[in-house]
Amino acid sequence: MLTALWYGLGTAVPLFAGALVGLRYDLPRPMLAALMAFGAGAMVAAVSTELFAPAFADQGLWSAGGALLLGASMYVVADRLIERRLGAAALGWALMLGALLDGIPENAALGVTLAGTGGGGLVLLVAVAVGNVPEAVAGAASMRSNFDRRRAVLIWGTTAALLVLVVVLATVYADSLPPAGIALVQAFAGGATIAVVSDSLMPEAYREGGWWVGISTALGFLVAFALGG
Repeated sequence: MLTALWYGLGTAVPLFAGALVGLRYDLPRPMLAALMAFGAGAMVAAVSTELFAPAFADQGLWSAGGALLLGASMYVVADRLIERRLGAAALGWALMLGALLDGIPENAALGVTLAGTGGGGLVLLVAVAVGNVPEAVAGAASMRSNFDRRRAVLIWGTTAALLVLVVVLATVYADSLPPAGIALVQAFAGGATIAVVSDSLMPEAYREGGWWVGISTALGFLVAFALGG
């Protein structure tokens, strides 16, 4: 239980710290672009090595692929609804939604991994934490001009606390999950992550940083992939 709590905090503290930075400081646009691109690359590596690959190996193309597309579809639809309702303020909410839609199944997968290995899951923990920082910084920064700061801190703090709770509950109730459950959760998380990267992180990173953000994206992928090796 204590290990699950620490791992949960390992994913949530970077998220909340990134949100505080985004709300408090006006980061240079190139730095923000580099953070978003680096996080996008790390998230792509996490999808390919830690989320979809084991789901594909366990459940095959149709089941794992269906869960992947369901995760992507849920994020895209929810993001579209937010965009139509909030307009210019949509990016911050979209990135926070992404933190939940990919964070909840990722943290659930992390909790189940902990229960099964008694202390594994470090690679997934690092990949999630690395992806959470730029996602939160960019999302919170986008809320600054359209949202009350105290309310934004409360919302991001609640999101972080929820992610900790997910890891703990998944660890406690791991034995109750059906054999295929964790694989489909992982694939769902992978789909939501891909949608976050393509729909929110990379377009904004390119808009703020320009052509060179591809290098930062590749570096993020390399770091996360090396951790998986």
